[in-house]
Amino acid sequence: MEFNRRWVEHARDGQVMNAYLVMPPRVSHPLPAVIVIQEIWGPDDHIQEIAERLATAGYAALAPDLYSRGGRPEALSPERIEAVKTFMNTVPPGAWGDRSVLQEHLDRLPGDEGAKVGATIGTLFGPRDTDGMVEDLLSWVGWLHEAPETREMPVASTGYCMGGALSFALATRAPSLRAALCYYGTAPAPEAMASIECPVYGFYGETDTRITGQVPDVEAAMKAHHKHYEAHVYKGAGHAFFNDSRSSYHVDAARDAWARTLEIFNRVLS
Repeated sequence: MEFNRRWVEHARDGQVMNAYLVMPPRVSHPLPAVIVIQEIWGPDDHIQEIAERLATAGYAALAPDLYSRGGRPEALSPERIEAVKTFMNTVPPGAWGDRSVLQEHLDRLPGDEGAKVGATIGTLFGPRDTDGMVEDLLSWVGWLHEAPETREMPVASTGYCMGGALSFALATRAPSLRAALCYYGTAPAPEAMASIECPVYGFYGETDTRITGQVPDVEAAMKAHHKHYEAHVYKGAGHAFFNDSRSSYHVDAARDAWARTLEIFNRVLS
């Protein structure tokens, strides 16, 4: 399908940030919008493809680069992140959280490649400014409400892994949001849920126990605050089951989750 796509700029607190905007072709009026929130890897090919799938469904899709405000640091350049992805695919999944094992593998890389990959891993998986990222997303919601392509049209969000947690967190701060979809991401603190005004939908893999183990508590907290929350846990699926560029991809779970995603957006963004 042909798309109207481009990278757009927007400033918060005087610092420029970027986002990938994609729309269906031959549209002359504002469209409802979906914010597509990145995994830890940034708005890479996978995230851009999700945005394009949403454009195929008739939405304006915006994928913010949450590393871009004020300029991406060298350690988070797309090329360096792709190198980390390649490296991580050579490491046993159980070793991802074991720094000593990772270092053994890093030491096997030629030249200064191990140092560069290690620095990017440390930046990606180290402490991050989650509050700042939510503020960036809030600013992009405001941009969508004003941009000619989406002016005065409803906005919803969907996010994946880190982005799933940010989508849920955004719902606590953006009263105009029509729905927040959280794909295998953690939930905000229970007290923050009191300010949510839109329905929240969670999509999780059964074997991703670090996340799914929290779902009953999230359900209880949202119910206590009289908020709408629906969780879908897919049997046999794991973390990142929707990412078809990874070995974790689970086609049956992904197919059902995508059908539900489109049904939700058709309902809340009409």
